[in-house]
Amino acid sequence: MTRTVKIAPSILSADFADFGREIAAIEAQGADWVHVDVMDGHFVPNLTFGPPLVKAIRKHVRTVMDVHLMIAPVDPYIDAFAEAGADFITAHLEAGPHTHRTLQAIRGAGCKAGLALNPGTPVEAAAPLLDLCDLVCVMTVNPGFGGQKFIRSQIAQIARLREMIGDRPIEIEIDGGVDPETAPLVKQAGADVLVAGSAVFRGGSVDDPATYGRNIKAIREAALGVYA
Repeated sequence: MTRTVKIAPSILSADFADFGREIAAIEAQGADWVHVDVMDGHFVPNLTFGPPLVKAIRKHVRTVMDVHLMIAPVDPYIDAFAEAGADFITAHLEAGPHTHRTLQAIRGAGCKAGLALNPGTPVEAAAPLLDLCDLVCVMTVNPGFGGQKFIRSQIAQIARLREMIGDRPIEIEIDGGVDPETAPLVKQAGADVLVAGSAVFRGGSVDDPATYGRNIKAIREAALGVYA
């Protein structure tokens, strides 16, 4: 696995009425993945998308569709999101009592398996599950809303997780408060995939996609220590 930074814009910050063109715009402007935040109004205090929406936008995604399930229970919905076209399905360790089974089910459905950890969950809790993971998502905000302030204490968690993973081919994804200021901090700690919502979509639109490109470039260059 190459340790190059990937930028995954969250469509939670996109124009909900124009997802097709929004996805085309961010991919054309350099997005590596498309991040889809699924919230149930129960596990987190917000309500967003279900499998029909994910299926509808799948035909517009040319890169990787990264589906982050902030829902509980998770297991009854894995097959539906897999059938909708998810490449990665990420479930929260905190969302159910049998996370090992959940990760098995995600892989069994033909998707890559992600495990998400809330800020209050120590990364050591993921240790027995790492061999079933293709990705571990460290939340750097409390899940549920976009535009929150980055929790800097999570940087140490990312570094510990990188040590735990070692040379296993597991991506570390960071979700929450990622922008050009925080991107180098998480990359230095060991992150591979940076989810960014408002920091990508701010100031742009499908009629002004170049702004998305400048925002993506700024995050990437900051993460890589390149200041053009």
